[in-house]
Amino acid sequence: MSAPRSLADLIEKVHNGHYGEEIADAAVSVGFLTQQGVRHASRNTSYRNHVLSLRVADAVGSCAVEPGELAEDVVLDCVGTPVAELLRHPSAAVRVAALDGYLQSVRPHHRHSEEVAVGRGSSLQKSLHRAKLVVDLLPPVRRVLVIGVVNSLLYHLRERGVDYRACDYKGGRTEWGEPVRTDALAELSECDAVLASGMVLGNGTFQPLLEHTRATGKPLVFFAQTGSGILPCFLGAGVTAVSAEPYPFFWLDGGPSSLYRYPGEDAA
Repeated sequence: MSAPRSLADLIEKVHNGHYGEEIADAAVSVGFLTQQGVRHASRNTSYRNHVLSLRVADAVGSCAVEPGELAEDVVLDCVGTPVAELLRHPSAAVRVAALDGYLQSVRPHHRHSEEVAVGRGSSLQKSLHRAKLVVDLLPPVRRVLVIGVVNSLLYHLRERGVDYRACDYKGGRTEWGEPVRTDALAELSECDAVLASGMVLGNGTFQPLLEHTRATGKPLVFFAQTGSGILPCFLGAGVTAVSAEPYPFFWLDGGPSSLYRYPGEDAA
């Protein structure tokens, strides 16, 4: 089977049974919104995240959303609804979360990737450990475009002497006072690799990134809570490597947690 060319193409392949005939019977059994706020000890900045999660069989698919983007009724309406129907939902977040859950149910991460433990620790310790595991997937490069600013990722890039351009729709500044740019696509020509959050699946940025890396051959590495089951489908077709982190995420608990790495051939 040829690799999908876009998210819409992947959805069509799923509808047509290319990823299993289970799509005819798959439905969402549980839906929930997770609202998270964090400020690590010794850090000057705070994070705020909202995540839609939908359970399909034994898997939970997720998509980050903007605060207030989804009403409670939308989440409740997903419960008991066939996945095939939700893949046509007007909300991109619902489509992504349903697709993510379905793909994880038929293509479990542990069968296709390297499971890596994020050790027990404080929120900062776990964030830094997870960030190191992500940055390890990058090949040697001069400058990285980081889409979805996580200061722990920037910390490890700085430790390795790798230059970066930090981008996020929210703007602002990094922990080191650097400006956070809001137009990631405008920075592509200035960087020779891309390290992106799975959140791009829900905000319309994914396809332009994919087309750019396919055309230029630049490495495109994802750290994915959103769409952790979706992005590995694009490996070798514009995506170089994926750090997949399905629910429950590392920031929900101080104990050990797991992420699943799909490394590219040239990863460090």
